[in-house]
Amino acid sequence: MLSRVADSMYWMCRYIERAENTARFIAVNFILSLDAPDPRGAQWMPLIMASGDNGLFNEKYEKIATRENVINFLMFDTDNPNSILSCLTFARENARSIREIISSEMWEQVNKFYLLVRDLSIEARRDIATITNQFEVFTQMKQASHLFEGIMAATMSHNEAWHFGRLGRFLERADKTSRILDVKYFILLPDVDAVGSSLDNIQWAAVLKSTSGLEMYRKRFHRFDPKMIADFLLLDTDFPRSIRYAVTLSQRSLSSITGNPIGRFDTVPEKMVGKLSSELEFTDIEDIFTQGLHEFLDDLQIKINDIGNTVMETFFALRPVEEFA
Repeated sequence: MLSRVADSMYWMCRYIERAENTARFIAVNFILSLDAPDPRGAQWMPLIMASGDNGLFNEKYEKIATRENVINFLMFDTDNPNSILSCLTFARENARSIREIISSEMWEQVNKFYLLVRDLSIEARRDIATITNQFEVFTQMKQASHLFEGIMAATMSHNEAWHFGRLGRFLERADKTSRILDVKYFILLPDVDAVGSSLDNIQWAAVLKSTSGLEMYRKRFHRFDPKMIADFLLLDTDFPRSIRYAVTLSQRSLSSITGNPIGRFDTVPEKMVGKLSSELEFTDIEDIFTQGLHEFLDDLQIKINDIGNTVMETFFALRPVEEFA
């Protein structure tokens, strides 16, 4: 298939997943701000730090991390390439470029998702408080992403293009789940004395809610425990937003794209995803906590970024045509 088509499928799905996860990011802090108000706004800056866009935010908003500033930056600021509106603009453009490949239902849903957020941005320009006080806005965005994923699964042939889309989605999901977990464990908890407190439990519940994992976690473990929650979000083989599950699905899609059985590889991305999948399979939560959860997540994010770069270089990068004498 054309590398242009593969590139657009990959990034269309990755941008939609990024938009959804940014909405989840904001939602977890929205819940925390209701349960544990912080008048100084200190709990909002970690979202900017976790996104990696703190340099741009500090330049534009003079390091003033109020709820309104952070939500505007992460949702509507078109100068921020990772804002929800920017991501959906990019996703829509990628979808437009491959309309002959995707189903009409997929194209319609991308448009609906984009228009939802565009209209919200117009409303926010008049009064940002109308958005920051509406939790259902984030629910609508999550549902719009879920609907796109379901429509794609139900209306598009599960061919090479479909697998490039799924690869992009699950690489993005693995990265963002690690960032949600890292924000809670490394930054949000204000004091070691708060471990095991009601504030600690509220924050862990918010993290699980942000991944739609609270009910599934409770059905299995019944009580809040930091190691159990980290294990669930990192290493669970059945929960679709766990990092191990996302890496496993990424590996399967790569295998379908290249035609190699899992365990064999001809490309660098296959090798790197295979190594990461094996690391997650043969580690346990005790090993992770011995190393340090933040250190493990930081290393994991670097590996996922490296995989994304090699996917681009291997499948999408333009190369000069070799001349033969």
